[in-house]
Amino acid sequence: MGSPLTFGALADDFTGAVELAAMLRAAGARAMVHVGPGSLPDRPPEVDAIVVALRTRAAPAGEAVAISRQVAQQLRRLGARQLFLKYCATFDSLPAGNIGNVAEVLREVAGAAPVLFCPTYPEAARTVFRGHMFVGGQLLADSPKRHDPLTPMTNSNLAEVLALQTSLAVDILPYEVVAAGAAAIHTHAEACHAAGRPFLIADSILPEDLRQIAAASCDWPVMTGGASVAAYFPSLWVARGWMRPSEQPSLPGTPGPAAVLAGSCADRTREQVAAFARDHKVLDLDPLDPPEQSIARALSWASEHMAHAPVCITTSADPARVAAAQAALGSIAAGRRAEALLARIASGLVERGVRRLLVAGGETSGAIVEQLGVRSLQVAPFAAIGVGRCHADHPVPLALCLKSGKLGAVDMFATTLAAMEQPA
Repeated sequence: MGSPLTFGALADDFTGAVELAAMLRAAGARAMVHVGPGSLPDRPPEVDAIVVALRTRAAPAGEAVAISRQVAQQLRRLGARQLFLKYCATFDSLPAGNIGNVAEVLREVAGAAPVLFCPTYPEAARTVFRGHMFVGGQLLADSPKRHDPLTPMTNSNLAEVLALQTSLAVDILPYEVVAAGAAAIHTHAEACHAAGRPFLIADSILPEDLRQIAAASCDWPVMTGGASVAAYFPSLWVARGWMRPSEQPSLPGTPGPAAVLAGSCADRTREQVAAFARDHKVLDLDPLDPPEQSIARALSWASEHMAHAPVCITTSADPARVAAAQAALGSIAAGRRAEALLARIASGLVERGVRRLLVAGGETSGAIVEQLGVRSLQVAPFAAIGVGRCHADHPVPLALCLKSGKLGAVDMFATTLAAMEQPA
């Protein structure tokens, strides 16, 4: 069978890492999440896929490139046949990166070939046509993503967005080619590569489009996109003899105190906080307040209430409050301050016995998992959009749900925390 490690992924945030591993697990692959560049093993592990959770989405371009190069080289040394760059289904990034520049690095490490960019997520109505992204029936630039505090997406033309982030030529893989199937996709992409246009935004709308794109790209050294396209790889690995389907252990159920930490300012997260507040205690913190006072207040408040029912501590804010914080601190610094605040609170909650944590927001999830000293995560098979259930054995046994700020059912906080008491 060759190397047991078929697939090495770099995810630009933690919720995306868990989602990708969950979809691979649901498709029969043995997938594990490792936390940060220093967490990878020295020897090839007995898994089919490793997903490395990074915090590079809004990092300075040079930092993101350096970290990604290090991780890509480590994954190749471990035997990964393909490197995969996982980013948000809405192509969240800044003008300087970090999608195109990191994809360049992966191509340098793994070898020159066509590279497709396929963020489409049909389950959440994220689609691409003529190189333009749609969120439901809206163009990306007309959707709430234009107000994202870290990565506002104000251009729906992904080819133009990507071209600003790379020195390589960008083209579009048009829908009529995708609809013609994997062989047509492969031929078109190879022709574009030979003509000096190696980066291609893939038009894709339906699950079958993703199946054909996966079949066309499975043998290339680099692929990029969302979790949905990667979910079609495991069956292709089985067909090639790279993977054998096997029984996988379930995540344990975890009783005990539980909490929600909500840092995302997405509309959906604020709706979820409001729904949770109907039957649970919620504490709203302002990141502009002195951090030590906020931490002491939050931990005292949680200690009073969490023995009776799960609680929620949130820094989620509406656009006006976000603008005020960014005016005072700068856009990146404001987000980092809120993340650091919730991360320190998370550490205090775990010290006080919390064993189930639901975290809303990719950047917040990264800050909290790193603060807790977690180096690897077992992931449950994908069950529903926005429910990224996972388990850490060290430093203490801890059940986690890391969810994207934009996704998940409105009532998912309470239902997910309850489900985490049972195996998955």
